[in-house]
Amino acid sequence: MERRKFLGYTAATGAALMLDPFKSFSIPSAGKIKLAQVGTGHRGTGFWGTDLLKNYGEVVEFVGLCDNNPGRLARAKEIYNTSCPTFSSFDEMLKKVSADYIIVTTVDATHDEFIIKALDKGFNVITEKPMTTDESKCQGILDAEKRSGKNVIVAFNYRHSVHNMQLKELLAANRIGKITSVDFNWYLNVYHGADYFRRWHGRMEKSGSLWVHKATHHFDLMNWWLNSEPVEVSAYGSLDHYGKNNSFRGIKCRDCEYKEQCKFFWDITKDKRLTDLYVKNEKYDGYLRDGCVWSNEIDIYDKMSAQVIYANGVTANYSLTTYSPYEGWQIAFNGMKGRIETWEDIPYLQKMQDDQALRHDKEMSQAKEGNSGEVREIMVMDNFAKNYEIFTTPKITAGHGGGDIRMQRRMFVDKTDNPHHIMAGTRDGAMSILIGIAARKSIQLKRPVKIAELTDLVPLANRF
Repeated sequence: MERRKFLGYTAATGAALMLDPFKSFSIPSAGKIKLAQVGTGHRGTGFWGTDLLKNYGEVVEFVGLCDNNPGRLARAKEIYNTSCPTFSSFDEMLKKVSADYIIVTTVDATHDEFIIKALDKGFNVITEKPMTTDESKCQGILDAEKRSGKNVIVAFNYRHSVHNMQLKELLAANRIGKITSVDFNWYLNVYHGADYFRRWHGRMEKSGSLWVHKATHHFDLMNWWLNSEPVEVSAYGSLDHYGKNNSFRGIKCRDCEYKEQCKFFWDITKDKRLTDLYVKNEKYDGYLRDGCVWSNEIDIYDKMSAQVIYANGVTANYSLTTYSPYEGWQIAFNGMKGRIETWEDIPYLQKMQDDQALRHDKEMSQAKEGNSGEVREIMVMDNFAKNYEIFTTPKITAGHGGGDIRMQRRMFVDKTDNPHHIMAGTRDGAMSILIGIAARKSIQLKRPVKIAELTDLVPLANRF
């Protein structure tokens, strides 16, 4: 038996939930918000470029673009339809532009360089996740923010999805009492999952591994949902599927002699956007967007599991799989009074089939918000109860569950709309990546790693 309740999206549940942690951020009273961007790759020119201008072009404008690849830089200027100056030198851009925000969308391992330089020159920063890739770079950002008096927003768009917000509201309302443990499993399918291994993300020195690049999303959600911070991480991981784990390999898919027999063959030339951004500009830096998933240079993990102990006593068990037949996630919160479970895009739970090859493209798009009549479900069951409740929210497939456009609105239109402290700063950015960094170290050192070993941050039992 079940009882169903439809939850409408709420902006906030009271003034006590509001907090503005970004004192130096302000929205101009007149004129557009001026943006300068470093990094003009797929994410930079998409979500932070064309999508942002489409959604909020009436309030923002680009005053500078920077990239070390002149071809991609010229392409970005063209698709933004802007006359703003372009730069190959970030230092030069900081000297010549007057911007309200510097947007950092470069390779993960370089985020710290651009964030720190921008802060020290008196700019506020918006950075893509992850904030950076190791503990010393993380500490460098924290120190720069303190000495500069400026601030960094970390773009955790998953917080802003309608489904994840409703889960947060149920937990914040103490619906199942004190939380004691969490089980969180994330599945990347053989299309989206494999794509990380084609790109620079497959190299530890550039991405910090998927513990940092991808799982930072998931760890941030756990931290936010639990309103607490991690104190210790034990982890396991290995490279069992991609990389060296195949009898043949090439350089790139386009001219690979094994394309007829490789299930992971991908024709980038069928994607005009990626062809224009990457294939046409390989001559400048040699970067291959369709690199071989079996490359011997791949050194990140493709299966991962971790146990995270939180300062408030919660134990979280997390896993990430990168070669699943379907893509989605499941999470369960166990409390003293009951249990909350929810999921996204698990075929046998949602009783429908997705086109797995196209699923990630739909998630990344800014298409219409939902599919008529479809919902996400959150199950709540009390201890000793004979039935359970199903809470539902509209299913929004595009833009990370509706999170993309909502996060941008909070950044550029209404910064006072901050329900449940949803806007993330450097502490949030640090605590998410430090779980991944600690997990990586735990595997290497074969022991649990305490968060306090990594930076000068002291984990808080209750974040707010």
